[in-house]
Amino acid sequence: MRARKVVIAKAGGYGQLRIENLNQVSPGPGEVAVATEAIGVNYADCVIRMGLYASAQEYVGWPITPGFEFAGTVQAVGPGVEDLSPGARVFGVTRFGGYATHVVVPRHQLYVLPAKLSMEQAAGFPAVFLTAYFALFELAHPRPGANVLVHSAAGGVGSALLQLGRLAGCRMVGVVGGTHKVEAARALGADVVIDKSREDLWAAAREAAPGGYDVVLDANGVATLRDSYRHLASPGKLVVYGFHSMLPRKGGRPSYARLAWDWLRTPRFNPLALTNDNASVMAFNLSYLFERREVLTEGMAMLLGWVEEGKVVSPQVTRFPLDQVADAHRALESGTTVGKLVLVP
Repeated sequence: MRARKVVIAKAGGYGQLRIENLNQVSPGPGEVAVATEAIGVNYADCVIRMGLYASAQEYVGWPITPGFEFAGTVQAVGPGVEDLSPGARVFGVTRFGGYATHVVVPRHQLYVLPAKLSMEQAAGFPAVFLTAYFALFELAHPRPGANVLVHSAAGGVGSALLQLGRLAGCRMVGVVGGTHKVEAARALGADVVIDKSREDLWAAAREAAPGGYDVVLDANGVATLRDSYRHLASPGKLVVYGFHSMLPRKGGRPSYARLAWDWLRTPRFNPLALTNDNASVMAFNLSYLFERREVLTEGMAMLLGWVEEGKVVSPQVTRFPLDQVADAHRALESGTTVGKLVLVP
């Protein structure tokens, strides 16, 4: 297979996603080279392309190859790697660089492909499930019976949050943006599904949990953050992991005037008010957690155990050829997709 990668030379629209030849690099000590068979697509990749993802500029800059997750076959191992051999089927995570036919990563960022996951399912598994795991179990710590509200419940992270919340014994209320997503959210563990395309979101949310929510998980940004906070129980926790509503649904380019307006409208949470409201606001970015090796290792061990037990399933997967990466970004930004998108070299 000809070695190729997606390269973004500078911030912009879909035209900045270009396929280039890849000079393969041999794995160094403790590293593994993998020929990818599927690559996960995340909304963060679109934000990277727009030039608005801070850690991408901090760790790489331009040009950049996006991509946080992949699955494939081990091609070569570096010195010190003794538990994997060429031909082994694996999946893993990488801090950028995943949109490529070949990747080289440290051994601890790879996992043996479970029998219950296909290559495509595994490629779309780590980013969303590690995000959901960190949000729910490292930050929110909901007790059994807790009311939990999940925005974008039929998407990648939302699908994972519904399943993990169900495992934690919580009462899960999922919000979706279209009628075609309702059944997907319900099948993944939502006790109540709010279709905001057909009903008033917050009226339905109050009806589903009159006493408020113990946890609200919100990646929308300014569109819902203020009301998410207002609908917390006492005590309650708002966990923020994205700002999707501030970015375009079509066209691929952000409006900087709108970004500035949305930034001005984004709620600021005063510590004195938080104390009086008996509420917490927490936020994180998974790309800053790669140095926390124990977070990846412990989280993935729990998740893969649940996969083997049949308690967790990979989100629905939609495939795009690697050469159609722009179409994948266009589809993801539209907000109409269900589950995960993957690129197939």
